[in-house]
Order: sequence, then C-alpha cells, then structure tokens
Amino acid sequence: MPPILNVIAVTTFASALSARSMEPVLPLVASDFGVTVAVAASLSAAMALTFALVQPVLGAAADMFGKPRLMVVCLVLLGITNLVGALATSFDLLFVSRILCGLASGGTFPIAIGLVGDLVAPDRRQVALGRILAGGMAGHLLGSSAAGVIGDLLGWRGVPAVLGVLMIVAAVVVIVGFRRAGIASARGEVNIAALRRGYRVIMSNPLTPVCYTSVFVEGLCVLGFLPFVAALLFDLGETRSSIPGIVIGMFAIGGLFYTMSVSRVLPLIGVKKLMIAGAAMMAIQFIAIAFGPWWGIQAGCFLLMGWGFYSLHGSLQVFASELAPEARASAVSLHAFFFFLGQAAGPVIYGFALAHFGTQPTLFASAAIVLTLGVVSATLLNRRPSAT
Repeated sequence: MPPILNVIAVTTFASALSARSMEPVLPLVASDFGVTVAVAASLSAAMALTFALVQPVLGAAADMFGKPRLMVVCLVLLGITNLVGALATSFDLLFVSRILCGLASGGTFPIAIGLVGDLVAPDRRQVALGRILAGGMAGHLLGSSAAGVIGDLLGWRGVPAVLGVLMIVAAVVVIVGFRRAGIASARGEVNIAALRRGYRVIMSNPLTPVCYTSVFVEGLCVLGFLPFVAALLFDLGETRSSIPGIVIGMFAIGGLFYTMSVSRVLPLIGVKKLMIAGAAMMAIQFIAIAFGPWWGIQAGCFLLMGWGFYSLHGSLQVFASELAPEARASAVSLHAFFFFLGQAAGPVIYGFALAHFGTQPTLFASAAIVLTLGVVSATLLNRRPSAT
C-alpha cells in the first residue's frame, strides 16, 4: 500500500473526530444557553443532515477543482468553524457553526475515498479503503470518549476549541504529505456541462441503482437502530448511562477488526462471499439482540455486527468508486448522500416499528432485510464484468 494512504487517513480521522464530539457535553451546552437537552441535541442532527445534503455539490466540486485541494480547504474550514463554536455567545451561533462543520466534514471523508480510487487499483482498493476506514473509526471512538474528559476539565467550550486546533494541525500535515508524495491537485473542467456529463455517466451505469439503494437500506437498518440501544437496555433494567456507550462502542471496534482482517479474508473468499458473510453476521446479531440478553452479550453482538457491517459497506464503497472513474468524487459523494439519508430515516422508522410492533418483530424484520440485502447486492454487483 502506498504511504500516501496514511496521509489520507489523517483527513478521515480528523473529520470523524468532530462528528460525535458534542454529544457527551450536550447537557453542559443546554445548561449554559438555557435550552433543553432535546434542543441541544439538534446540534448533532444539524451536522449529520448538512453532511448528507452537501455531498452532490462537494463531489462535483472535487472533480472540477481537484480532490487534494478541496480536502485541505475543508480541513481548514473544519478548524475555523470549531473555533467559532467555542467562542459562540448564543445557541443560534453554535448551531450555525455545527452546520458549517457538517459541510466541511462532508468534503473530507467521501473525497478521501474518491482519492483512494484514483491512486489504488481495483484489486487492491478494498484493503486500501480499510486503512482509510480505520482512520475514521479511530476518530469516532476517540472523539466521543475524549470529548467527555475534555468537557469535565475545560467545560463544553474546550471541546470545539481543542478540535479546532487539531483540525488546523491536520491540515498542515496533509498539505506537507501531499507535497512530499507529489500528488498534483488535478482540475477538471470548471463548467456546468462537465458537471452534467459526470452525473449522466454515473446514472447511466446499471450498477448505480444497486449501489445507492443498498447503501441507503444498510444505513437505515443498521445505523438507524443505534439511537434505540440505550432505551432497550433501560427496559431491561440497565440504568447506567455508561453501558450503552460501551455496547455501541463495540460496533466501531468490530469495524477496526474488519480493517485488520480484510487483507487476509478477501483473497480467501472473494468479494461476493465477503458481502454475504457480512450480511449474515449482522442478521444473526439482530436476532440475538431481539431476545434481550445481558448487556455483556449484547456488547459481543455489536462487535460482530460491526465486522459484518463494514464487510458489506466496504465492498459497496469499492463498487461505488468504480461507477464513473472520470467523475469518481461525484459518485462517492452520492454514495455518502444516500447512506446518510438512510441514517436519517432509520430512527423515524425504528421509532414507529418499535412502538407499534414491539422489539422482537422489528429486529427480526431488520435481520431478514439485511440478509436479503447482502445476498441480492452481492449477486447483482458481482455478476457483471464491469464490476470487477
């Protein structure tokens, strides 16, 4: 694997640090500005929704202006907006800063995947993407855990302040790394015709509906379930707030295990079997969790679910990166757009299903959908020569 992947992983790590950073300190934010915790929670929703909505625009911008250049600009913007949030004198200003953080974060991770597609051949790309995913997952784990500690020591303003400084440092590291690697920020045609042509190529690919539908359903069924973990554990008598954090954290650790194992597993079983195995692993865990076992067993289930999720999701990312090589950033950004739309729709659908049908029927249905998704997407995406 080329050393430049480590530089690209810095961008995914930095972007992920900001994603969940405010959630542990939301009660402090609510107290400081005199709002409810529910209102303060809109900070996370604002960032996630903006992340999704800007994908088509930023993907096209990366193809036209150059992926390395746009990634550096977004890292700098991420640093500045975090610092603005630390100095916010009102909740409204803090809310706007989180919207801008979502915009900047949206221009780092998906563009990093597109850049990997430019630099690494398809037969080695899944392993390379595993390294990039590892940076992102490490950022998610450290961002949420360290934010609580920083909040206790410095108050909630210390979280965006520290993040702002780290983002600026990361931008400098990435600039130096790109220059040493000799990566030119190639530019495409800066015109609407080029933009339209790129999207026309993407939409004309017969694999496009399969990729984007699959990733939407995947985000809905799997990540859409995570907000309800704490409530289900509470119903089982587990009132400690730290336990849901541990259980959900095991999902990310399972993803890290995927990044460490994919280089050995993929040559043995191939992409199609890896996708089906990942879906089957998730389905089994949904069924196990439906019976409400002890939280320690559920933590193990989420670890295995994390491995299964990234086995399927990482494969879908590879196919998305090959939908239109001449407009790769646009294709990958649309991939992220549908993925985050699925995450946004998931809690709404799960909330309705859990309230009207109960835990076991809902999770059994999720298991069936995820397993079907894995088999169908693996079959359709691997049967065409253009998908290799």
